[in-house]
Amino acid sequence: QVQLVESGGGLVQPGGSLRLSCAASGSTLGSYVMGWYRQAPGKQRELVASATSWGSTNYADSVKGRFAISRDNAKNTVSLQMNSLKPEDTAVYYCNARYSAYAYWGRGTQVTVSS
Repeated sequence: QVQLVESGGGLVQPGGSLRLSCAASGSTLGSYVMGWYRQAPGKQRELVASATSWGSTNYADSVKGRFAISRDNAKNTVSLQMNSLKPEDTAVYYCNARYSAYAYWGRGTQVTVSS
């Protein structure tokens, strides 16, 4: 069983930056694909970024060039650096760990981009 706890959300002005962190416990993350998802009010949850244990990353088109995912397997953490934030980035952001048929979710952290 993997427990995931997100942190780092908050209110930021358009053009600003935030860094989200996800700390895992209960298992090492080495074999997991780690990802960040988000869900805005009235919308489906969507993949923002993911990173495999061997360093391959994937990004939603809407965040390419602005967001960067990174993971530290030794510390059991995964982060999402978000730059040039836009109002449409406003959502609850969830950390996800996936391995084979198993998937685990954090409770989410709110990111609000507004002036």
